[in-house]
Amino acid sequence: MSYKPDQTLLLRYLGASPILRIVDFFLDNPLSDYSKNEIAGNLATSRVTFFKYWKGLEKIEALKETRKIGRATMYELDRRNEVVKKLIKLDTALARKSMQQAIEGYETRSRLGRGATIG
Repeated sequence: MSYKPDQTLLLRYLGASPILRIVDFFLDNPLSDYSKNEIAGNLATSRVTFFKYWKGLEKIEALKETRKIGRATMYELDRRNEVVKKLIKLDTALARKSMQQAIEGYETRSRLGRGATIG
């Protein structure tokens, strides 16, 4: 896994609070479910901090258990949760805006490059 929380748009714009780091981890890794240990190992927070904020996400039902593997319980974001839906929309909007700005920057550089003369 190559999760880099310092490089995600959501955390760059909203800050890297522990609760957002947990949610962002799931948003950046949507195709699988994860154990608490896997998630905690990939975040730049202490285990104590991780478990403190994990409880908050459980309280608002933003996470759901998917299965058990041995003694480990696997989790994913509950995409039916209203808060999670809003965070997904925000993450998508940030990505669109960033892509739009990148395209506009490319087009501007491209126009400037064509119009330049060598003197």
